[in-house]
Order: sequence, then C-alpha cells, then structure tokens
Amino acid sequence: MGILEAILLGILQGLTEFLPISSTAHLTIAGHLLGLINMEQPQQWTAFLAVVQMGTLAAVLVYFAQDIAGITSDFLKQAVIRRQSFAHWTLNARLGWWIIVGSIPIGVIGLAAKKLIEGHLTKDPVVIGSALIGLAVVLWIAEKLARFTKDLAQIRAKEALTVGVAQVFALIPGASRSGTTITGGLLVGLKRDVAARFSFLLSIPAVFASGVLEFWQLVDQVPTDQLFNVAVATAAAALSGYAAIAFLLSYLRTHTTMVFVVYRIVLGALVIGLLS
Repeated sequence: MGILEAILLGILQGLTEFLPISSTAHLTIAGHLLGLINMEQPQQWTAFLAVVQMGTLAAVLVYFAQDIAGITSDFLKQAVIRRQSFAHWTLNARLGWWIIVGSIPIGVIGLAAKKLIEGHLTKDPVVIGSALIGLAVVLWIAEKLARFTKDLAQIRAKEALTVGVAQVFALIPGASRSGTTITGGLLVGLKRDVAARFSFLLSIPAVFASGVLEFWQLVDQVPTDQLFNVAVATAAAALSGYAAIAFLLSYLRTHTTMVFVVYRIVLGALVIGLLS
C-alpha cells in the first residue's frame, strides 16, 4: 500500500463510516480493486480496517466533545460518586448509562465471533453485496414504519437495547454500523437526526475496543514501513469523518434516508455482478 492509496482509503473510510452505506464494504471493495487484500491472511485486512476506524473515532470525539464531556461528568458524579437514584439523573447521565447498555450486545457477540469476523468469508463480495442490499430493504421498511417522534430524552432501555442489538449486525461486512443503528433507532421511533446522533455516540466504545484489540495484531503482521501509511490513512479518516458527521446530521433533519437505500441496492448489485 502506497501513500496515495493510504490517503484514498482513509478518506473513503471517513466518508462512509458515518453515512449508512458501509465503510467496510467500500474499503474492502477498494482493497480488492487495488489488490491490497491477501486472502491467505485476511486477518491483516480486518486489523487494518479496525485501526483506521480509530480515525473516525477521533472525529466523533472532536465533533461531540462537549456532549461527551457532559455525559461523562454527569454519569460519574451521579451514578458512581453520589450514587443518586436513577429518577434524579440528568439527561447526560442517563445517556451515559444507555450507551453502556447499548454496547453490551456487540461486546459479547464481537468477542465470540472474532475468528469468523477476521476470516475470508467476511471479505467475500457476495456477502458484502448481499448485506448492502439486505440492509437497504430493512432501512426502507424502517422509513415506512417509523414515527419520528422521540428525542434523546425519550430514550429508555428498549430504545438503547434495540439500537445496541442492531449494532451487532454491523459485524457483517456491508451492513454498516451507522446503517444498522440508525435503522434500529428509526424502528423504535427516534427522529432521523436523533437516531444518527445516538448512533455516533454509541459507536465510541465499540470502535475504541476493536481498534485497540486489533492494533497489536496489525503491528505484528504488517511491515514497519507500512505503519506510516496506516497512520496517514487514519488521519485522513479523521478529517473526512468529521465532515461526514456534520453533513449527515444536517441532512437528516430535513431529508429521508431513501437516497442511501437506492445507493446501497445499486452498489450491492454491482459488487455481486462484477466482483463475485
């Protein structure tokens, strides 16, 4: 992987991580086209994706810095230090708890399915294309059934767990973390931009954990001279990811997700038809 390829992959990662169109699908498609994926050692590509995602994590941390500071501070003060009754927690403290609750499913399933996720099956164009199309259909159904009435203050255990379980399906390449979680949010009545905001906040524990777990594997398996290119890709992902967050939150305040539904179906069909 050269420096230009690293920049391209980083930009692609940042733009597609937060739009509901699957960063894993786009990077894996690009990796196949550029000849960067070694199917005899597919875990290297999985590790690369996980580490580059740390760039998009940085974008979330910067964009939502004020929200994260408030959530962390209130949760620690009210839940840990003062041990106040849940009924007296502020919205920030409750969001902290719901993020923890929503992160449990992917934490459990992600560790249990680690070998499968790292295997060659998750790099298969048919799997990726099918997931792109399948989630598009589910997102379309969610758009038709959703009520779009709930704000962050209306999130309860049902909403947090539903979005958390939806995030598990993001382990399927092509499904999309933001795509599955936004879809889950819509199905439990969240407004589109609220579903996206909670989706981004919920991604923090999962992306951080997967990035840390895979980082040492990447260091062990990737030549030292390639680590700089990985760092460049990660930085590019952070910059493009920040722009993608700002765009999507603004877009979903006044638009549906149907453009992403159509895009996913077209891309999925192309992947299956041309790469399989």
